[in-house]
Amino acid sequence: MLTPRYFFTDDFSRFYEYFCSQPHRKRAVTKGEYLWEPERPFEKVHYILSGIAHNYLEHENGHRKIISFHSRGTVFPGYHQQNFKIEGALITKAISDMQVLEFSKAEFGIMFENNLQLSAAVVEWYSSYVNLLLYEAAHQEYNHSFIKLCNLLFLFTQNVSEGQALTIQLTQDEIADILAVNRVNLARHFARLRNEHIIATHRKRIEIVDLPALADYCSEETLPC
Repeated sequence: MLTPRYFFTDDFSRFYEYFCSQPHRKRAVTKGEYLWEPERPFEKVHYILSGIAHNYLEHENGHRKIISFHSRGTVFPGYHQQNFKIEGALITKAISDMQVLEFSKAEFGIMFENNLQLSAAVVEWYSSYVNLLLYEAAHQEYNHSFIKLCNLLFLFTQNVSEGQALTIQLTQDEIADILAVNRVNLARHFARLRNEHIIATHRKRIEIVDLPALADYCSEETLPC
């Protein structure tokens, strides 16, 4: 049974050759650049060749809530025909230099209608995204901030390739923006995990030293069956 994920990658890798054969533009996105202009509904669909972008909600009071990360082999922001008001508050920014294949909504719509395997993959991708949002709604509401942190760290370890060190490329400020928790409380929770030798913190990255001990603190909906 699948678990929620914040980091999306390789969902559409099998369509790379197909995407290249269809009308598109290859675009370089520099670190810090928006994939589309803020306060506007999206008009382009991107297949990510390299690099990472994060998607976040910026509230009018200045608070930021990071929703998800998107990297190589995935499509973002997905495909639908309607323009939703909330899209004007959603921002997608490159956090590293990126290369993407860019399609207009009309171009992607033709592929969606003509390629049944692609349309099924889009539905599956949206299912994963809805699962993340439902998970967020549940665990943000009911879990203590310490458990939220443990859940998040555990989920990000699931993106690490087998045989690689369990290192998460996130800063504490980014984690605070994902979890929407107080930075003072978050620092205290990190100190607890360090003192229990579950994690080691470095500049802009977190190393998981004892994954089973971290899993013991996670809520049931986070752990794989």
